[in-house]
Parts: sequence; structure tokens; C-alpha cells
Amino acid sequence: MKFSIQREALLKPLQTIVGVVERRQTLPVLSNILVAVSSDRLSMTATDLEVEMIAKIPLENAQPGDITIPARKIVDICRALPEGATINITLDTEKERVTVQSGRSRFNLTTLPITDFPSVDEITSQFAFSLPQNILKHLIEKTSFAMAQQDVRYYLNGLLLEISSGIVRAVATDGHRLAMCTHDCDVKPSDTLQIIMPRKGVTELVKLLGDTDEPAQIQLGSNHIKIQLNDFIFTSKLIDGRFPDYERVIPKNSDKHVVADKETLRQALVRTSILSNEKYRGIRIRLSDALLQAQANNPEMEEAEEDIEVDYSGENLEIGFNVSYLLDALSAVSEDTVSLDLGDSNSSCVVQPKGDSACTYVIMPMRL
Repeated sequence: MKFSIQREALLKPLQTIVGVVERRQTLPVLSNILVAVSSDRLSMTATDLEVEMIAKIPLENAQPGDITIPARKIVDICRALPEGATINITLDTEKERVTVQSGRSRFNLTTLPITDFPSVDEITSQFAFSLPQNILKHLIEKTSFAMAQQDVRYYLNGLLLEISSGIVRAVATDGHRLAMCTHDCDVKPSDTLQIIMPRKGVTELVKLLGDTDEPAQIQLGSNHIKIQLNDFIFTSKLIDGRFPDYERVIPKNSDKHVVADKETLRQALVRTSILSNEKYRGIRIRLSDALLQAQANNPEMEEAEEDIEVDYSGENLEIGFNVSYLLDALSAVSEDTVSLDLGDSNSSCVVQPKGDSACTYVIMPMRL
């Protein structure tokens, strides 16, 4: 195996796939990436047994071969070399070492045989469709912040992708709040499909997706999802579990409607939250005619209060929320104006961009 490549052509795909490689490994080979070279193409594979990413790079006049090399070390070497450098990589089959040479720099890396490297089972595709990359990225970015972290209800530690006739929807919830985003799409599955992608797969996939309308080719299997982009192939195991009935969580009879300037509301909540209880992050919202008051206090008996003008003309209401959840929802809204739909002091709040129901955020109240 022998090939030459420009530093930048190698470094960018390496940095993209190396996020899959865990720093602490039970299997030594999982700290390595699989490098496979044909006469005109370099393929690099990283996996942690849950997520697999393959990067493909065109080559010229390469000598074919394959081996596994330490992932972090090859990334650090490429990073440390000067911009525009040409990198020559050669495998010494007798010593089972890879030499990385550029200018006067030379590095010898230990290798492990490719037979040790695990491969993801071949997917039996049950349904395949394509979606522009920017739409898939939008769906994930607008919802993934609401995924649970290390919840015993393992199905909450991921993102639901639901595909039904003409619609693709992403939903995430940690049991205290819910984020949902829907997009029209030319898909016609025979039945509504639901898959749950694990948190790590979601975070690595977002890095891969570009702000482009080039297609992402998506294949759904019984326990894997495979997504092909131009130069990358992403495969992730799916979480085996039943996602909660999210439709039931969304209040349908909220009779109090508030319309506010998003940035004004966000800044008011940020300032008020400075004196909230650091552990519970509770904040009181009081609504009266054309006014929203945010109020927080903490165990040191300190208090913060902020009034902002809003479009509201219903009954007075006092309700508590985790301010972090409110701020996350507001940060996910791109539009300048938001609507908040509320019922009583025990009902959830629905946050949406004004006049746009494609993205919906539900936040459960807190007892303060």
C-alpha cells in the first residue's frame, strides 16, 4: 500500500470521522481507523460498534492495500504538518508498520490487521428514500437538544424519525419537554415508519450534513439506518424500543395566547435566570394584560424581576418553568416573533414561531 495526498484533502475527512472513535476502548482495534486503498480511491472507516462512518477520497497512481492505523495519532500528525504539504503514506508489510512522510518529517505508526476490525452487518433495506441534506440537518438541529441524557428509559436517549405519506418528522423528548419538527417530503411508505437514532449517531450525523440541497440517500433496516452522502457513508444502529405517543403530550385546548418578540423575551429570561436556583433553574412567569413578568429567586433570598410588553389580553396567570428549557426552545426558533400557548398553572406551554406550526416545542410546568 502506497499513496500520496495533499494534507487538506486528508485532514478534513479524517476530522469528520474521528469523532466516532472513543478515547477509551475495550477492543484496541476500535482506536484505529481502517484504511483501504485502491488504484484511484482511498476509503477510511471508523466505528465504535454502534456508529460507523466511511470517508472516500479520490487518489491518483496509488498502490492498493489495506491496514488499520491509530486514529487520533494520524489526525494529530496531519494537523501538525504545514498547510499545503504533500503526505506520503507507505505500508511496510514485513514490519507491519505504516510510514507517514512529509518534507523532512517522518512518522512510523504501529498497525493492527484488518481481520480484527469489526464491520457493521449488511443492511437489509426495508424502505429507502432521499431527502435534501439541508432539510435533514434542519430537522435534527431543531429538535435534538431535547433528547434525554443517560435516562433509564433508553428510548428517550435518542431522536425519533417518523416517515409517513408526504411527511418526515423528527421528535425528541426527555420527559420534561418535547421538540418536534415536520417537513413535507415526497415519500410514500406503505405504513408509518418510526425509528429511534441514538444520541451519538445524531450528533455525528449533523457534522456530516451540509447546508446544501444535494440529496442524502437514506436506507432504513430493521435495526440500522444507512445514509449515503457524496463522499461519506454513515451507518448507525437503532435503539430498540417504543417511543412515547408524542401527540398526546401536545396540549390541544390552550386558551391563553401570548405573542412576543423572541429576542426581547430571550434576553429578559437570561437576565432573570441569573438569580434562579442553580439546581432547579425555576422561574415564575406572570401574565396580565399586555404584560409578561419573569421572576426568579434563590435560597440566598436574592430575587430578579423583569417586565416585558407582549401581545396578551386574557386572564391573569402565574406559572413556573425550568428557564433552561424555555431558553433552549427560543434558541431553536429562527423567526423574530414567537407565540406561547398556555392553559392553566398545571398545563404545559407550547412555543412556536408565530404563524408557523412546522416546529413545536412543549415545556412542562414546574411547581415553585
